[in-house]
Amino acid sequence: MTYIPGLEGVVAARTRLSFVDGQAGELFIGGFPVEVLAPHATFEEAAFLLWHDRLPDAAELRDLHDRFVAARELPGEVVDLLRAAADRNAPVIDALRMAAAALSLDDPDPQHNDPANNLRRAEQLCARFPVVVATYWRMRHGQAPIAPRADLDHAANCLYMLNGTAPDAEAARALETYFVTVIDHGMNASTFTARVITSTQSDLYSAITGAIGALKGPAHGGAPGPALDMVFEIGQLDKAEANIRGRLERGERLMGFGHRVYKVRDPRADVLAAAADRLFQRAGDRSLYDMARGVEAVALRLLEEYKPGRKLQTNVEYYTAMVLHGVGLPTELFTPMFAVGRAGGWSAHCLEQWTDNRLIRPSSDYLGVKDRAWVPIDRR
Repeated sequence: MTYIPGLEGVVAARTRLSFVDGQAGELFIGGFPVEVLAPHATFEEAAFLLWHDRLPDAAELRDLHDRFVAARELPGEVVDLLRAAADRNAPVIDALRMAAAALSLDDPDPQHNDPANNLRRAEQLCARFPVVVATYWRMRHGQAPIAPRADLDHAANCLYMLNGTAPDAEAARALETYFVTVIDHGMNASTFTARVITSTQSDLYSAITGAIGALKGPAHGGAPGPALDMVFEIGQLDKAEANIRGRLERGERLMGFGHRVYKVRDPRADVLAAAADRLFQRAGDRSLYDMARGVEAVALRLLEEYKPGRKLQTNVEYYTAMVLHGVGLPTELFTPMFAVGRAGGWSAHCLEQWTDNRLIRPSSDYLGVKDRAWVPIDRR
């Protein structure tokens, strides 16, 4: 057996859910290029596509929306848990992890992992994630939680529950585009975590909780905030060159640039750049967006100068920051919002794993000694 650090290049599953070609800069979600699906699909449509391998018709989409609405109310015990976490000022992603594990409390049939029950759980978890995030955010800031609105779709209701006012159509569409753009992305660390837990025949709540734990690590989902911080620190485009040169000469990583998989521009960056463009155009103030585009151009030029041949292109995190800031979200909500979108993909991977399950159990190389002799404690 060959030891491969990080399992890079090892095929651990066969999936129909998404396909990533890092050399060509392509991402297909449910068979659609991301640039075709994300600007048009709602989160509910994209989740249905992953769960059922087809887009819903109008009646199916209405029914799914109704089930999402019905699932939005959180169990009282989960609300109490969030209140306790808020009293201790826990990070939002930690509160979401705690709540995800506790959402099984009102499961009417918790012992059965049959397909119908697991699909119901997938729908409920996806419906409840934005409710958890919004409820906790308001509690943590001393504000009363806001009840969801049945007439609002997934993204619009999320913004409403955070802010207390219904968002305009462009803001809701921008967040919807973000959720669909990040809903699935091959065998990343959090998705692999979810599939490993599922392969043990554990439950969906445990698998999704584990996925959140993997996402929390800054090597996976923590770059959008720092990418935005860099743009704010630069402040004016004429300061970008000196700022970025200084970072590179100090050996710092430029957040929002480079990707483990993509060796050309991340296709999700283009989708979210277009969404941010529309969003800032509608708001009537393009100054931040235009500066971000200018900073991006300087960064790409200097990365090629300092790291020639490394192909460090703009990744999804850079324009994630522009979109999420543009819809009014603070940086602390960036990773939790990623989880809200990725929950659709996590749950779909769990459902897929169950259809032809085999325990995921890789081997390891033993590097320790084998000939130790026991020494009684009085002789050590």
